[in-house]
Amino acid sequence: MPVPALIQKGTMGIKKNKIFFKKMKWPWANRKYKDTVFRLLFKNDKAALLELYNAINHSHYDNPDDLIINTLDNAIFMGMRNDLSFIIDTRLNIYEHQSTDCKNIPLRCLLYVSTLYQQIIDDDKIYGSRMLKIPEPHFVVFYNGTNKLPEEVTYKLSDMYEKASNNPELELTVRIININQGMNDALMKSCKNLSGYSTFVAKVREYNDTYSLPSAIRMAMDYCIDHDILKDFFTRERKTIYMYSLFEYNQKGHMKVIREEGREEGREEGRNEAREEAAMNTILFGYEDGLPEETIRNRLKQTYKYSDEKIDELFAIANAKNKEKLTK
Repeated sequence: MPVPALIQKGTMGIKKNKIFFKKMKWPWANRKYKDTVFRLLFKNDKAALLELYNAINHSHYDNPDDLIINTLDNAIFMGMRNDLSFIIDTRLNIYEHQSTDCKNIPLRCLLYVSTLYQQIIDDDKIYGSRMLKIPEPHFVVFYNGTNKLPEEVTYKLSDMYEKASNNPELELTVRIININQGMNDALMKSCKNLSGYSTFVAKVREYNDTYSLPSAIRMAMDYCIDHDILKDFFTRERKTIYMYSLFEYNQKGHMKVIREEGREEGREEGRNEAREEAAMNTILFGYEDGLPEETIRNRLKQTYKYSDEKIDELFAIANAKNKEKLTK
């Protein structure tokens, strides 16, 4: 694709100034499993999103079709993507999920809301004499990181200014709501989906103390399904969530040992362990889908190039896990 050019006329004739756009970011490139679950839980379910909105604002809207969802999935040339944004009544709501205490979130929200207004406002009308009416923006961040934060805190754009003034001409305020287990009990009771999500994240952390992240996520989903916590959601989305967890796990690798001596050995060991875990879950998911054993074996041979002896070993472990699960 040719690089766009801005053509200008000058004393020396026609001059071309190249315009370089920001590099496009693939929308999934930096997604973590918690972001994925949060978006899957609320973005495609207007009833769940309306429940969340009502719980936060102590409102009583009862028609999910009143929501107009306008989440930025991938703004052209900007690589910009937010978690959830929607309009209800005359309010533009921008919801973000964060696992880190990010003090820059007001600036990010400013970029989000500017892009959203560009989407919903006709460019030609901006230059007219008639005043436009736009939805009032509201910004909420749902925080579930491990750093200690109070139940709710407020960050302001003016806090980021190099020289603060008493009355800044541009201000933006973001509510940070802590949704870790044990926080905001009233909110959790008002929104079962948010409460279930909080339980899921807590169980992942608990299992991840002993098991790898993909295994911890799988076990946490099993726990939620067995205890009727977002059962339909996790039953429907478990494979999608698991695949994102594998991507995140493989991004980080299994590579803490590379900082120590024997880096190559540790690197290879980590790769082998990650491959075995992925192969194991191929078997377990195959069982759940009712696939014949021969079909699963062929998949393992094609994907992982394992020998028959290695596949027999993996099947023996998988059968033992299934037996253990059934006896619980």
